[in-house]
Amino acid sequence: MDRELALEIVRVTEAAGIASAQWFGRGEKNEADDAATTAMRTMFDSVSCRGTVVIGEGEKDQAPMLYIGEEVGSGDGPEVDIAVDPLEGTNIVAGGRANAMAVIAAADRGTLLHAPDMYMEKIVVGPKAAGLIRIDDPIEKTIEITAKMTNKRVRDLTVIIQDRDRHQHLIDRVRAKGARVKLFGDGDVGASIATALPQTGIDLFVGTGGAPEGVISAAAIKALGGDMQARLAPRDDQELQRCREMGIEDTDEPLELRDLVKGDDAIFAATGVSSGELLEGVRFLGGDWTETDSIVMRAKTRTVRFIKAHHHLEHKPHLIMEEE
Repeated sequence: MDRELALEIVRVTEAAGIASAQWFGRGEKNEADDAATTAMRTMFDSVSCRGTVVIGEGEKDQAPMLYIGEEVGSGDGPEVDIAVDPLEGTNIVAGGRANAMAVIAAADRGTLLHAPDMYMEKIVVGPKAAGLIRIDDPIEKTIEITAKMTNKRVRDLTVIIQDRDRHQHLIDRVRAKGARVKLFGDGDVGASIATALPQTGIDLFVGTGGAPEGVISAAAIKALGGDMQARLAPRDDQELQRCREMGIEDTDEPLELRDLVKGDDAIFAATGVSSGELLEGVRFLGGDWTETDSIVMRAKTRTVRFIKAHHHLEHKPHLIMEEE
């Protein structure tokens, strides 16, 4: 992939972030998601690539844009797989809470797992414990390994887990082991990535969340030198058949990072919509000036860029929400 593609993709997440942030705290999650999706799709037309959406807003008959199989980009440049979540955290934005982001992952054509929209078990660590985790290991063993490799006492280790009833047994076991638990609501892409960035203080991610979000997270983890294992968790025969249609015959087989993102290159970009551990949210500064906070990374070079940008909305009328 061309290195310039990374910076072009950030422009796309910035547009989605600005558009959706205007719905922050208004209680309208569908409107926020629609705004992000429309802005992201519009900006993709200017990106120099021949992209195919492999993870998007749904099947063609379920989504008007950014649907699975849709061609995006200018039609020039590299052929790439595109995975998008225009607004990771629709409920977050609607409720005026933290940690919403607009995210995109891109990789060479045929290298991103075409994950169906279902649950996926996941475990993620940063670079120091890479290569040592196993999704089938007891959580207590994983905590011990992670603590040893990060040179921390178990009691100082922080495990981030989504606050859901299905995770209560994990929460109880982590606490019984003596480690710290940090709970989050929605938005497991940001929570996964936090394990590979030392400034967040997060050491281990574990839990069951969306499979599409798992693949998007994997692109970032690959770029950051962390590690991830996963397993699809179909809940019924229909979801099991969906896995087979997408070429996944054995759903019990653990998926390693190289299964989620094949090859040696991937790009991940995200723009904060509301502030969280990873990124600041969109800030409206007055006088049509808006500030965004983004991150973009590339696996091939392990380069990570944090980008603050000021945007003048008078020159971007397509991103302005119409006044009621």
